[in-house]
Amino acid sequence: MQDIDIISTTKEIKDKISGNLEGLNQQSHNYIKDIINLINREVGVNKILSVLLFGSQRVKSSETTPVSDCDLLIIFKDRVSNHHIKEIEKYFIALEIKHNFREFDTKLSTKILGVLQQSTGIFVSHFLTKKRYWEEAVFHKIFRVNKVFSGIFAPRNIVLGNILINSTTLFGEDLRSKIRPKIQITFLEMFKSMVMNLMISFFSILIFQLKKLKPTKYQLEAIKWSLKASNYYCFRDTKNLKKIAERFISFEKPRFQKSASKFFSNFLRLRKSPRNNLSFMIRCPIRIVKIHIQGISFKKLIKRKDRFRMISKKIEPVIPDRSFPLRI
Repeated sequence: MQDIDIISTTKEIKDKISGNLEGLNQQSHNYIKDIINLINREVGVNKILSVLLFGSQRVKSSETTPVSDCDLLIIFKDRVSNHHIKEIEKYFIALEIKHNFREFDTKLSTKILGVLQQSTGIFVSHFLTKKRYWEEAVFHKIFRVNKVFSGIFAPRNIVLGNILINSTTLFGEDLRSKIRPKIQITFLEMFKSMVMNLMISFFSILIFQLKKLKPTKYQLEAIKWSLKASNYYCFRDTKNLKKIAERFISFEKPRFQKSASKFFSNFLRLRKSPRNNLSFMIRCPIRIVKIHIQGISFKKLIKRKDRFRMISKKIEPVIPDRSFPLRI
């Protein structure tokens, strides 16, 4: 009888979600289906408030590539214990491995890399959190990353802001409006973004000889997040990477636009067909710095223009009509 109830509940959830999966590739589609079955059997759908799909494999996204993961944020009710969430974490990791969103390897170097990924959230396809952590925008609790590392280096508001405008609610309540007022983007966020992506960039160069660790994908991720962070800082919108790259090419001086166009064309090509390219990787740290500086400079320009418009729209003081002769 219990199995019948589980099957019935699973079908009901699949029916609700299926309409939101149109345009998603088969790999992600199968992964999400298995996640639904897992939730029903090991967690219970009554304990979940919302399931968000975000990132490059978002519904109707044109950015899916071999280096893309399938980012799911699952928000539990507060009554679910932290111990329970940690216990089911291993099942989610197993599903990532099954659907080729995470590699399984017993080598020490790969295990260390896995710990790094889990600590920073990079190339992790599931994030499990609670309602109160989401509503309070507690970054390290939402993404289950290292508290100290994320506090110092993570551009938390930029990441959360990107999720808000680049996500789809697959199931449950739409809780995105709960944290929107808490997203405040500052210059410090951009500085953190630049430092974080430079660290990833230099790390990928450091492990370049270890081909099995696929160092290029870390470099591509650093460029991607540099573009997305700087674009969000300037425009507060969500565009595909090609459109964002075109914006930043236009920010260059005319004599440098050809070089920038060549770099970003190479970047987009490598995302579709990843391979080790030392020449590209060496150029990445400089490009990361340039992207962030361009974003900060453009934002300052926008603020100056807005200030000028406000000044120009000020109403001139009205001088009362005077009649002659003057009367005292």
